[in-house]
Amino acid sequence: MMNLLKMIRKFGSNVVMLVVNLILYIFKGIQYLFSLPSLIYKKVNLFLKSGNVVIKESFIALLICAIGDLFAGIVLGNMTFFLKTYPGLMVIIPGAIGMRGNIFGSFGSRLSTHLHIGTLSPKFEMSDILIENISSSLILTMLLSVLLAVIGYIVCIIFNFQCISLFDLVLILFVAGLISTIIMLPITMFISLKSYENGWDPDNITTPLIAAFGDFLTLPSIIVSVIIISLFTHLYVLKIALFLVVIAIVAVSFVYGYHHETGIKRIVRQSTPVLLACSILGALAGGVLNNSLSTLLKNQTLLTLIPLFSGESGGLVSILGARLSSALHSGLIEPSLKPKEHTIENFTIILILAIIMYPIIAIMAETSTIGFGGIGIGYPNIILISFISGMILVLFMIFIVYYISAFSYGKGLDPDNIVIPLSTSLTDSISTLILIMVSLTILGLTVI
Repeated sequence: MMNLLKMIRKFGSNVVMLVVNLILYIFKGIQYLFSLPSLIYKKVNLFLKSGNVVIKESFIALLICAIGDLFAGIVLGNMTFFLKTYPGLMVIIPGAIGMRGNIFGSFGSRLSTHLHIGTLSPKFEMSDILIENISSSLILTMLLSVLLAVIGYIVCIIFNFQCISLFDLVLILFVAGLISTIIMLPITMFISLKSYENGWDPDNITTPLIAAFGDFLTLPSIIVSVIIISLFTHLYVLKIALFLVVIAIVAVSFVYGYHHETGIKRIVRQSTPVLLACSILGALAGGVLNNSLSTLLKNQTLLTLIPLFSGESGGLVSILGARLSSALHSGLIEPSLKPKEHTIENFTIILILAIIMYPIIAIMAETSTIGFGGIGIGYPNIILISFISGMILVLFMIFIVYYISAFSYGKGLDPDNIVIPLSTSLTDSISTLILIMVSLTILGLTVI
């Protein structure tokens, strides 16, 4: 009997404790629900305070970038004569545009990192770091110009596209690369150093502005280069001689950079395979565009939107890449498998900027097409195309950028040499495919 009473008391005690715990759990749950608005408000307020400056600086830079990309889009939209007269140009154009952003975006990101960690002064003074970065950027530009021409030519052969000779492609890209490099090097240095000197974060400003100038200069430099090379049309022997001279210069420069006992060697060795992969992706993106050339020529707004969409997407990705690179170097984030709080904040900033920028560039593309006497596809259509394509792309790319950054840093590689070129090239190729697929789907649905 005593044992039975003990069992009943123990059971009753357990039931009471269970009920008490349940009540406490419910109370804590209700308390948490009532405190949730306050917690959300505090989190949002804290994010806005910390991210407000970043969003403002990045938005201004992306808006300037959009203006440069709009110019590139207008030029591309009115390049029908060159695209028809010199078949194969469309295949190399995305790669050429991407190459400027990749090489000089990485240049600017490296300067930004050196400024953040105090190894570079924001004053315009010649230093070993500047000499190494200028030399390596020049070497990479010459090398990648030749490689992109060869890759573009191979893509044309594989997909049976009409194409000008390999000699012409190499000379056009080499001359265009030199023209844009002479202008881009001082511009990149000026933007990086002056933005830091004036209290702005170069990570939020440098890469999109550099990309804007790169996009702005690439197509005109290609047109000027085509005009220059066309002067040698009937001087075949001289053209071959120039081709051989270019190959010799590139080979000597690459060997010099690859074996040089300074930071040039590290930059060239780490950047070359990444930029080669980027050139392949760029040429494939060009192949997609070339295959859809007849459709694009009939819808001029889409042709105008391509550099805008690619440039803004690359700008968003490069801002994220530059910020993650600096955060990794500074120890603010660890290269872990799961993104932590600081990384999530950067993701959120990029998504907010994407939601703002993609409708803006759509409006710019349609307005410029109509303004230059072209036939648009309608504001609702182009805004929908740009926004849906952009959000699909950004949601995918933010994780790609993070894991490329974490992996490269974890393996002892400099993210400044890896992240921006690889992620922006992936963005260029994927963005082209997504934009065309979404465009055909929406325009097809509209027709129905």
